[in-house]
Amino acid sequence: MRRYKSFGSVTFDVLNVCFLVVLCIIFVYPVYLTLLFSVSESSKMLTANKISFLPNGFTLESYKYLIRDRNILRYYWNTIVYASLGTTIMLLLTSMMAYPLSLPKYSGKKLVIVLLTITMFFGGGLIPYYIIIRMLGMRDTLWVMIVPGAISAWNVIIFRTFFQNIPSSLRESAMIDGASPFRILFRIIVPLSKPLLATFALFSIVGYWNDFFTAMLFLNDNEKYPIQMLLRQMLVNLDMTDLSNALYQSEFMRRRVNMRTSNAAAVIITITPIMCVYPFLQKYFAKGVMIGSIKG
Repeated sequence: MRRYKSFGSVTFDVLNVCFLVVLCIIFVYPVYLTLLFSVSESSKMLTANKISFLPNGFTLESYKYLIRDRNILRYYWNTIVYASLGTTIMLLLTSMMAYPLSLPKYSGKKLVIVLLTITMFFGGGLIPYYIIIRMLGMRDTLWVMIVPGAISAWNVIIFRTFFQNIPSSLRESAMIDGASPFRILFRIIVPLSKPLLATFALFSIVGYWNDFFTAMLFLNDNEKYPIQMLLRQMLVNLDMTDLSNALYQSEFMRRRVNMRTSNAAAVIITITPIMCVYPFLQKYFAKGVMIGSIKG
């Protein structure tokens, strides 16, 4: 039997759809405009004085220019290493810390939770953070891009809440069979936490992928830079070019547009991997985060 909706319900649905469509346009159009800019001919961009939904002369020269740069591949590889290794360490350490805190009987659990909560609201500041990194000998090394973001108090609390929702009978049955705490964690708890792991893995990957501030502070070796540092350098160089030229002569404008199309291509190259990964993990988002926050 077909169920008919009331006029108010239909109106509400229509308004919701219209609002979501407008919201999608607001978020998608800047990316689409950047893509158009990256595949447009620089010479035609000079004469284009209107908003266009199609490229002004299709070309891939900006992408070819970037791919010929060896730094692109090196920075890409560095970022992949930082994101993959950092995410793996984050999931491992967070799970190992959250699991004992989720147990009903654990000595000192309340004290540890209080200390974790304090770190969420109070930090030492940037200068002490820099001094600690230097004293640990991680400055200008691979680990400075990985270790500081490897564990988060917020992640530990969410993981702990998720683990508390797993039936204790599974853990008790495994203990009766002689399973060790590590075996229970990695053979029972972790496999049942796939939505949570996938959700926070994506959060971690995005965080590592977008991180350029850490590299700007602690890395002096250009060969260790992530891909975001290349994008930042291109944008800074473009701004400096704009500031150092008061007269917009034709040759300068042509070079300026070339730089802008190259910057647009660099933006697309930078965000494409994240856009490709997201659809595969998107289905875990609501389930993973909501289940982890049901129980306080």
